[in-house]
Amino acid sequence: METARSLNGMVSAPHALAARAGRDVLADGGSAVEACVAVAATLAVVYPHMTGLGGDGFWLIREGDGRIHSVHGCGGAAGKADLALYNGLEAVPWRGPLAANTVAGTVSAWEAALESDAGTLPLERLLRDAIAYAESGVAVTKGGAEIAAAKGAELRIQPGAYADIFEPDGRALAQGDTLRQPALAQTLRALVRDGLGSFYQGPLAQSIAQDLATLGSPVSAEDLALHRATRPAPLHVGTSLGKLYNSAPPTQGIASLLILALADRLPRGAMDGFDHVHGLVEATKQAFLWRDRHCGDPALMQVSAQSLLDDCAALDAMAAAIDPAKALPWPQAPQWGDTCWFGAADSKGQVVSCIQSTYFEFGSGLVLPQSGLTWQNRGASFRLAEKGWNALRPYRKPFHTLNPALACFNDGRVLAYGTMGGEGQPQTQAALFSRYAVHGADLQEAINAPRWLLGRTWGDQSTTLKIEDGFAPELYAQLAEAGHDVERVGPITAMMGHAGAVLRQSDGSFQGASDPRSDGEAAGW
Repeated sequence: METARSLNGMVSAPHALAARAGRDVLADGGSAVEACVAVAATLAVVYPHMTGLGGDGFWLIREGDGRIHSVHGCGGAAGKADLALYNGLEAVPWRGPLAANTVAGTVSAWEAALESDAGTLPLERLLRDAIAYAESGVAVTKGGAEIAAAKGAELRIQPGAYADIFEPDGRALAQGDTLRQPALAQTLRALVRDGLGSFYQGPLAQSIAQDLATLGSPVSAEDLALHRATRPAPLHVGTSLGKLYNSAPPTQGIASLLILALADRLPRGAMDGFDHVHGLVEATKQAFLWRDRHCGDPALMQVSAQSLLDDCAALDAMAAAIDPAKALPWPQAPQWGDTCWFGAADSKGQVVSCIQSTYFEFGSGLVLPQSGLTWQNRGASFRLAEKGWNALRPYRKPFHTLNPALACFNDGRVLAYGTMGGEGQPQTQAALFSRYAVHGADLQEAINAPRWLLGRTWGDQSTTLKIEDGFAPELYAQLAEAGHDVERVGPITAMMGHAGAVLRQSDGSFQGASDPRSDGEAAGW
């Protein structure tokens, strides 16, 4: 794979059909925001194990005039989702009706992003490809087939239409089989006809609420009607290379920015050498310690994430706590989940970084019969506790691993980048950014190169420092000698996430890259 280059615009997504849907919107005169809506809708159809309309989404948008703003389509816990509902349980279940305990915010994020955009294409055009793929069908990818086969036993037993849609012949769809989703196609058509707000109020919302109630979810029609997307100020931090942005709480965007801010204060060494990798891993530990103490629903946080990023003395102290030769003992409790990052840039200077998810593969496992929606299980991350970090309470926003990233370099370049991968998201962002921005690697090379992951992702229970093959042989031994619990995981693997990037050069041209660990593509126009 090589870096894609173009003169008029660029889209990157973890499924090629979604990337091409966004590129074609740009070619039809659409904005980067409009392209991302097309990508998001198409991913919901062609990559349903990773994302969907029944999940949450976060947007980071850089306008042509340099203004940067964000949209959070983050659903809160249902009004009925209190401790009494889970009486007798030690934790919120990962699957099933009680896991489907938060409102889905993805569609509200699309609506909010389009409301603030100067694009002119009708919604019918933006959802065109998604509707066509849902109605006519799409070939199942290798990755999608592997996940469906691995997770089928725990998904087909859930109430709802999962088996009808994803196992129509009594078995998981295999690679190359055709996945058809006629109910989802009708839902997308209803959104075109009645507007995106109809997901939350009106006949479509009523059918969604009816199915959720029938299947045993606590999310009600009232919860849907009360939901609104929000527009918090993005987090930002200055570095020697430029200004970096990420999403505000309840996401872990603070962790991603902290890693890079701390790394900017550490010895750089050679790309993928000991100083580079060890420094980023240790910066990750410092960032995760702060995140896990303080980050959650912003309405309940006692410490400001932005205040920390503005406090150079505090950042200096955190960097000074990193031993350049020895690893800090680990582990801490990890976060996990599966996600889709995508981005776009247009000829007018708009650059968009997006991420959306149903949390686990196929979310809660509840597929709504009338609408074909797969409902997320993001609220399974809540703690069943009276108070404290991420404790369950009605309407509370759950902690999110999702965090789209954006960098504005001192020389005028703008980079949108991100990945799926739960706990691995900040780490992959750090690897991608440092290789490209600090060490001068080609954009696609920065993604192709082997990566590491401290902690757990994709259901893995271990908290080792997992490392792909391909680094210099001596690095593995050096890291182990420094005290890292090194676990070699073989050649490149989806465990390390599905990264992507879109770059607008200072001369107005574009570059894009997509992860060979995914089914994606960077599509230029």
